[in-house]
Amino acid sequence: MSQENFDNLFYGANADIRRKAKNLRQNITHAEKLLWVRLRNRKLCGLKFRRQHPIYFFIADFYCHEKKLVIEVDGEIHKFRRTYDEARTAELERLGIKVIRFTNDQVVNNMKEVLKHIQAVCETINASTI
Repeated sequence: MSQENFDNLFYGANADIRRKAKNLRQNITHAEKLLWVRLRNRKLCGLKFRRQHPIYFFIADFYCHEKKLVIEVDGEIHKFRRTYDEARTAELERLGIKVIRFTNDQVVNNMKEVLKHIQAVCETINASTI
């Protein structure tokens, strides 16, 4: 991978953010583990997803560079940080990245619908770029 492609993949994330992402990958939540099993190794739509991926000064739960798509799995704490999450989403969208969110409950109890939604979003992104 060329340095330019490498830099584009992380949108300028610094070494500290990359270290935090590595730590988060080692401490993934139950809901994230369940979704990761379904996304890893190009299992969904043949797309490569990365988990706990540094982007700029954020860490995305899951990221597909090919589609410029972030998938967030929100636990209970996100009920109390909506303003932050909305600002974070707006900043990622400013970078040209689409963000979709699911709750832990959705992932744990309704995986089939979560995967259908992710696939539909991926297909829409594909259709809009052709």
